[in-house]
Amino acid sequence: MVNPGKRMNHLKAALMKLRHGPGAAILPPEITMIHMDFATKWHNGHLGPRKFWRECLPRLKYWNPAVPVLVNRTTDQEGPATMTIYFRKDPLSIAEVVRTMPPLAQQPHSSIKNEFPAPSPAEQERVETINMKNVHSDKILEAFLDKTGATLVNMTPDEEAEMRRFDDLTERAAFDRAIVKKFIDGKRREERTLALARQEAEAIKAANQ
Repeated sequence: MVNPGKRMNHLKAALMKLRHGPGAAILPPEITMIHMDFATKWHNGHLGPRKFWRECLPRLKYWNPAVPVLVNRTTDQEGPATMTIYFRKDPLSIAEVVRTMPPLAQQPHSSIKNEFPAPSPAEQERVETINMKNVHSDKILEAFLDKTGATLVNMTPDEEAEMRRFDDLTERAAFDRAIVKKFIDGKRREERTLALARQEAEAIKAANQ
C-alpha cells in the first residue's frame, strides 16, 4: 500500500505543476473562445501545436474555466495548423461573462475527426489567428500572450519553496529507488548463481552414480 503522506505529496506536486508553468495565465474577460485546428500526428509541422495542446492548454483551462476551448484535430498532416481567438467587441465584467456563459452541454466540443472547424465569429465578435504550423510551442505561447494580453500567473514565495521541496523529494525518491533496485538485482544474481551451482552439483552427483 502506498504511504498516504507520499500519495498526498504526489497530488500536491501534480496540482502545483498544473497551476504553474508555460500557459499559466489569466485571460481578459473579452475573450469568448479559443479554437485550435491541427493534425493528430506530430510530423509535417504539427509538433509545436501538439506540444502547446499537451503542455500549455491544461494550465490555460485551469486558470480560465469559463472560456470554452475547442480542439479540432484532423488526419490531414499536410493541412494547416491554426489557432483562432475570439474576442467580444464590447468587454463584459467577469460576473457578466459567467452569467451569459451557455451550459456545458451546449458548449462546443473537441473532435479528432475534423468535425468542428473554427466557426465564423458572431456579429459582436472579432477574431485573431495564429499560424502554428512549423512553429515551436514556446513561440506559439509568445504569440498567444501578445495577442490576448493575458496576465501571467507567477508563483508566490511560499509556492516556490514548496516546489523546491517537491523537487528534493523527487530526487531523493529516485536515489532510494536506485538503491533498492541495486539490492534486488544483487539478490536475483545471487539466487541465479546458487540455482546454477545446485544444478551443477546434482549433475555431478548423477554422473557418479
